[in-house]
Amino acid sequence: MSRAVFLALAFAAAGPLAAAPVGSAAAAGTGPVVAPAGPAAAPERAAAVRHDDGRRTMGRLPANLGRGLIGVWNADNLTPFLAGGVATSASSFFDKDTQEAATNQLGWSDTFETAGGPLYSTVFVAGMFTAGRFVDRPRFRSMTYDMLNAAVVNFTYTEILKVAVGRERPNGQDERSFPSGHTSNAFAMASVAQLHYGWKIGAPAYALAGLMGVSRIHQDKHWLSDVVAGATLGYIAGRTVVRVNNRGTGGAHARATLTVVPVVSRRTRGLQMMATF
Repeated sequence: MSRAVFLALAFAAAGPLAAAPVGSAAAAGTGPVVAPAGPAAAPERAAAVRHDDGRRTMGRLPANLGRGLIGVWNADNLTPFLAGGVATSASSFFDKDTQEAATNQLGWSDTFETAGGPLYSTVFVAGMFTAGRFVDRPRFRSMTYDMLNAAVVNFTYTEILKVAVGRERPNGQDERSFPSGHTSNAFAMASVAQLHYGWKIGAPAYALAGLMGVSRIHQDKHWLSDVVAGATLGYIAGRTVVRVNNRGTGGAHARATLTVVPVVSRRTRGLQMMATF
């Protein structure tokens, strides 16, 4: 049990610690953040969550989903991506040792297996999103909107990686081991909750996400490195969605644009595409 708790806390800490550049504003997360006026105003950060719902509307949902999918590649995610990549590579050296140590099933791992599965996680996200549409609480409304966005973005990249990598599960069930989808989804939800409500909600949310990762190892469904990669991906997906959806309705980035320019030279024929979001 002590090993399980240690691993859970390690997973829970991996994502938030990787994003040190976000700053203390993420920890605050308790209400609207107003940038100081004048030329000394600091650039907008991912954690400066606005709850005016100016961008989080049903009409803007498809566009916001697109921005979230593209926004994963923003330079703002470079630090957590590199930290998560290093952690994933390092943990791969302990995959077999961790799997051999996890011979005894945890009593609660079956519960996490069911709760984190596609059916119940979809019901949870859809239920939260629906509730947010009817509740007159801007912060909760914004969080549930971002949860739906993060779930879609995370699912898309998780499935792409599973197919591209084709890693076999420890139990030999199939070749969809990397990364852990249960873990990535749990960390995406935890990341969104923390950025909207601060660490009073974020800490237990990350702890539960970490326990989800531990349960996947004890269920013999994933290697340790699968879970670490899932935690990294989920964290990045969650913080990306909040950052993208947090941008105001005005300004240079009010609308996403896609510019396509033909490239023709003596040895090259093709198209150059640039997305602004």
